[in-house]
This record gives sequence, structure tokens and C-alpha cells, in this order.
Amino acid sequence: MKQDSPIPPSECLDRRALEAHQAERLQRLLASINGPNPFYTEKFKGSGIDLQELCLLDDLNKLPFTVKGELVADQAAHPPFGTKYTEPIDKYTRYCQTSSTTGSPLRWLDTNESWQWVLECWKAVFRGARVAHGDRIFFPFSFGPFLGFWSAFEAGAQIGAHCIPGGGMSSQVRLELIRSTAATVVCCTPTYALWLAEVAAKDEAAAGYLSDSGVRVLIVAGEPGGSIPATRERIERAWGARVIDHHGLTETGPLSFECWEGPGYLHLNEAEFICEVVDPVTGNPVPDGQRGELVVTNLGRTASPVIRYRTGDMVVRRSDTCACGRTWARLDGGILARADDMVNIRGVNVYPTSIESVVRGIPEILEFRSTVSQPGVLRTLTMEIEIDGNGIEDTSAVSSRLVRQLRSALGLTVPVRIVGQGTLPRFEMKARRFVIEGGGNL
Repeated sequence: MKQDSPIPPSECLDRRALEAHQAERLQRLLASINGPNPFYTEKFKGSGIDLQELCLLDDLNKLPFTVKGELVADQAAHPPFGTKYTEPIDKYTRYCQTSSTTGSPLRWLDTNESWQWVLECWKAVFRGARVAHGDRIFFPFSFGPFLGFWSAFEAGAQIGAHCIPGGGMSSQVRLELIRSTAATVVCCTPTYALWLAEVAAKDEAAAGYLSDSGVRVLIVAGEPGGSIPATRERIERAWGARVIDHHGLTETGPLSFECWEGPGYLHLNEAEFICEVVDPVTGNPVPDGQRGELVVTNLGRTASPVIRYRTGDMVVRRSDTCACGRTWARLDGGILARADDMVNIRGVNVYPTSIESVVRGIPEILEFRSTVSQPGVLRTLTMEIEIDGNGIEDTSAVSSRLVRQLRSALGLTVPVRIVGQGTLPRFEMKARRFVIEGGGNL
């Protein structure tokens, strides 16, 4: 295990010092954007608050929430980029956009300075994963306008790691490249880590391919699977390597990460973000240990900030000190669900993460897809599954086991249909396994 980069003091401050640091950074941020940033200047004015009179952090809840719908509407009213920027538009050098899984894509710009801040946040992710100078990091995807992997690639280069791009290749070629370059780290989605393992398993000549590849850690993001025990256990078993989960948004930047010593938790980067957990209905704060919605203020991305941004991520926060020594708060179980992913099926609230937790615990199931019928009083949920045909004679027993376990976990009887191996789609980036008939994917 590598640990070439010691944990900096900023990650181990006591809570009083940390909150003082956050208050000073927030005060500076508000002073910098009030006036130059049209979106937030108008938002503060409309809320009737006097920024000069705020006592931070005590008065944090007096600042209005920001929601994605506002940003999308602002961009539509002021195309193509909106008014949420603090600097003149010709100072912006980076373009990214959201994946638009829940609506229109949101365009996002950064200056050289704010982009460097994003990279510094990614370096904290690498520290948590014990990735440092001398590692070889493989990125098995084609680079598009998604912020996460551009920033990871450049941050990796800045810490002295050897960064290997894997765009425009088949999965088999990527596996060969991982092995031939002696990559030690892979950055991808949980879904793609599982697909690479499936591709490797199909090749009889590649027995032990992944476990002998030299990869010691996979940093996964883009989906909650990295914090779902059954999913991460399946990835770790296939690769013979450690899974480190990570979470961020285009709007906020790299936000949280798992450390080596605390599996199943995501550290919030509280040196660069103020993170609240609120009741999703009332907006009131909830105490540690209680489920709520994560609300984020980024403190160093002055050129394109978000203030009290409602992420839609449902989490449980813990503020006890981690075994690694970091005092930053942690999310117990990672991102538990997204508020906008919940679907009501015959009176039962169902989240895609709840389904994945069950399915990934059945090793014979290779892939799955859930389909929800059109909205109505009797909305239904059905599932399709692919079963590994090697040595399994009674596939119906596998589907029956899934039906029983879904009934136990969800309180619903879910019809399950077995489809041919290779029938369901595979995904390089975010998976689309939860389909709403006529209404897209979750």
C-alpha cells in the first residue's frame, strides 16, 4: 500500500478551528461575488438580506437555497451560459456540462484559477486513496464534457502520477493496455469496473487476468454503487483490488471521498465546502445520524460559485473523527439515494439503490434492468436479468431467489424475466438501469 502523501493539517483541524476557517472563507466569497456576479447579486437582493449584517456561520440559514432548476432557467433566459459567473466571460477557459440524467444539461465554465481549485479538491481524493507520485492511473473512457474525469486526469499529472488515457478503445483493448502499462490505479464508474471484469472472464486464456494485472485500487464515481456493499464486494473480488468511492457534481466540483481506513464512508472536503444536511421537505437542518438532503456551498470556486446548493443527494452525516485522523465529517454509507430518483410503486417508495443492493448480492446475476410503468394509481415495477450461464442449470431458481429477496427488501412482488446473456446494454459512464416507460431513465 502506498502512502507517499501525508495528510495535510487542513484535513485534521478541530471542529472549532475548521468552522472559523469556513466562516472566514465564506465571508470573503460573499464579498467577492456580491455585485460582480449577476445571478447571486439579484438572488441576495430578492431575499432581502444584508450580507454585511450576517454573523457567519450562525446566520448561514438566512442565505437562500440554490436549486438546479434556477440555474437551468437562468441559462435558458440568458443563453448560452447564463449569469452565474463572477468574472468577465472572456476569462473562462474551461467548459463542462452536467450529464442531464434528470433534465436539461447545465453548462458550466471555469477560469484557470477556479479550475485549479477543482484540481486541488481532486488531489484530496487521491490522498484518501493512497495514490501518489509513481502510480500509473488508467482512465478507461472517452473524454467528453464531463467534469469529473478531466479534473482527475489533470490532478493526477500534477501529483506526479503517470496518467494513461483510454478513449476510443474496446473494452478488451483497454484491459490489454492496463496490463501492458502496469497500471496501478483505474478510475471509472462501478458499472464499467464490473463490465471489464465480465469481459475478462469471457476469455479462457485470461484466467486471473485482473488479479494479476497489478491494479491495486479502483477509484469509482458517477453512481452510488461504490458505497453499496454488495457491488463493491463484487468489484473487489473480481479485480483483487481495493475500491475507493468518490462523489462530486459539475456544479460543486469534487466533493467527497472514501479514505483507506474508513470503508463505507465518504469524507466531505470541509476545508473547501460548507456541507449541510437538511430535511428535504422543510429545509430545516437535521442532526447527525438522521437522513436528509446534502446542501453544499463551495468556498474557493469564486468564478462560478454555488451557495447553499441543494444537491438532491440523500445522506446520513457523522462528525466523529475517522481512524485516518481526518476530522472532516463523513457520509455513512455514501450517497444513499437521490431525492428525484424515488418512485412510488403501489404505495411503496422505491429507490434504484435499494434494488441494486439486492441484485448485486446474487452472484449469478450479471446485469439487470428495472422498468417502471407510466404514472398512475397502479404503477408497476418489472425487472429483466441476465444470468451467468456457466454451470447453472436451473436459472429459474435464481430468478425466484431474486423475487423473494426483493419482496423482503421492498415489500413488493416484482415480476422478473430472464433474458439472454449479452442482451441488456452495458455502460461506460453512468448506467441507465432504472427506466421509466415514456419518461426516460434514472
